[in-house]
Amino acid sequence: MEYQLELKQIVDFPRCRIYRDFFRTLMNDKDIRVNGESYLYYYTVLCSYANFRFSYRKLDGKAFLIGPGEWICRPTDLKEWFRTRFQHQALSILEHLKDQNYIRYSYLNQGKLIKFYIKGWRRHNTALDYNYPCLKDVGFFFFPIASAHELISTGKCSEMDIILDLWLHAIYNDDQVNGSEAGPVVYFRNLTGSPVLSYSDLSLRWNISKTSVSRIISKLRVKDYLTLISFSGKHGSVIYLNSYLSTMFSISDVMIDKEEVSMILRFPLDSLYEKPIPNDEQISVPENDVCVPKSHIKKAVKKTAEILATQGIPCCECPRTEYILSKLSDCNESKFKYMLRVRCPDLETSYLFELSLISSEPGTGRIPEKG
Repeated sequence: MEYQLELKQIVDFPRCRIYRDFFRTLMNDKDIRVNGESYLYYYTVLCSYANFRFSYRKLDGKAFLIGPGEWICRPTDLKEWFRTRFQHQALSILEHLKDQNYIRYSYLNQGKLIKFYIKGWRRHNTALDYNYPCLKDVGFFFFPIASAHELISTGKCSEMDIILDLWLHAIYNDDQVNGSEAGPVVYFRNLTGSPVLSYSDLSLRWNISKTSVSRIISKLRVKDYLTLISFSGKHGSVIYLNSYLSTMFSISDVMIDKEEVSMILRFPLDSLYEKPIPNDEQISVPENDVCVPKSHIKKAVKKTAEILATQGIPCCECPRTEYILSKLSDCNESKFKYMLRVRCPDLETSYLFELSLISSEPGTGRIPEKG
């Protein structure tokens, strides 16, 4: 019997590029919360301002030489970057990162300025030893994946920490990771080659509850940060990042096809998660309404939710969405009007519609129970 030997090296990249303009967009998104205990966001902020090469910066009438991995700022700058309410809170974050051996810092100009240095900067980012002005909003820097794992595991993750964790672990077009040929997929390097995740896995990784995982993933979907493909049963879910290709490679982003992903992962097509229609518990109807039977109203709401889902309203695909009806007309009219509020309890947002039902028996003032 003859055998054919095939040897394949498993490559695990130790660092990831983060483009400064992309990260500035994240910093300016005030809807994304940053208050967490993992400090991944705070450390990334400092890395995004660090120098690649020697340059000078003039502050308070004085010129300061800044080397690779260093930067000089005011304490008020830290307060703005970290989004803390008080300046001492920003300084305590700086002190924590120093205690964890990620940075070192010192005060200059009688405490009016802070100079910090990212430890290990030269190992992950090339330093060119000549004078050149450093632009803080263009280009990219390299972030070590090992630091991300360490910071994520230290405490409860904020929404911003979660976005960065997903971004740092995106894989595209790698034959070692199933589903990456369809688009930039999130893969946490567990050596299985499968990007399939469960909310339980994410809950343990981010030190938050499964309910919080569901809320944050839904929020990021609505804000178009990611595409979530869920499969029925115990198959789990797959996360693809939107705008990843245009940011990282300056090429057009791709549309994620659920059927294609299902075939790549070798899942049966019938395992694709179908858009849920509202159940009776999600629909609240007026208790004193004698004009239209409740069964008729709920059937109309379910059909309305199906229509709205096809028109791109994501809340109508969520099994937690609430549908609340309020009467706008009397029973003696031939058209019964209701105000329909489609409310998402996770995002605390809602849509308002006017829903009209026309009586099939004119003059009766009531839609019949049967027929």
